[in-house]
Amino acid sequence: MQQKHIESQRGRTFYWTVDNGSPITLVFLPGLSADHDLFRNQTEEFCREYSLIVWDAPAHGLSRPYDGFTYPNAAEELRSILDAENISRCVLVGQSGGGFVAQSFYRQYPEAVAGIFAIGTCPYDPSYYSKSDLFWLRQTKWMFGMYPDRALRKAMAKVCADTGPARENMLGMLSVYPKKELCSLLYSGLAGFIPEIGPMDIRCPVWLTVGEHDRTGKVMTYNRMWHEKEGYPLYIIEGAAHNANDDQPGRINGLLREFIGKL
Repeated sequence: MQQKHIESQRGRTFYWTVDNGSPITLVFLPGLSADHDLFRNQTEEFCREYSLIVWDAPAHGLSRPYDGFTYPNAAEELRSILDAENISRCVLVGQSGGGFVAQSFYRQYPEAVAGIFAIGTCPYDPSYYSKSDLFWLRQTKWMFGMYPDRALRKAMAKVCADTGPARENMLGMLSVYPKKELCSLLYSGLAGFIPEIGPMDIRCPVWLTVGEHDRTGKVMTYNRMWHEKEGYPLYIIEGAAHNANDDQPGRINGLLREFIGKL
């Protein structure tokens, strides 16, 4: 894959591409605190069939420093990347916070999205969240700050992944952040999205996937509600936690291939 970057007044955003002439482009959006390595098993699987983009989201991985991480700002950076690559329409594959980017992008540029494949993400619509949910999201900065540095990283890797290789990958992705930066990033991604969310009307195909052992907050509960309210297909991934695509890449890759085939 070829490494590239774009620049805005907020900072540089790095991304990697495969352009093999396919009319279908898959855009992989890693979740909060993760980077492009989260999708290592997907980019390797699909690079010969489809054009690909995977990034280090703004304020993540190589895309640091970055001034002003928000999901709408991330969506603007993604729009700039697609414009730079002459891509008018794509399939968004968003894991966790990457699914928030996908929904924020759809809100601004619905014509550019052929479909959304979600992995352990949550709805961008405030109707799903109770006052208690929003209160606890606002407490995340000091709550994460109470953990000793090493314990915080181990706890995050454990809750994000079921398998040894996926946990090691998560620890590696977390290793680039000093603790203060990590806590600030988590707060920005978890509490910072509250004023940004709003009613959503997604007209493109959407599939939901969640690891059967995903215990990050109420992800499983929100996805069941999302599935029941909107009718989006929901797939529970056995032997997987929050990073289901890293825990069980074969299952996720098979579902993604099926999703693309139905577009």
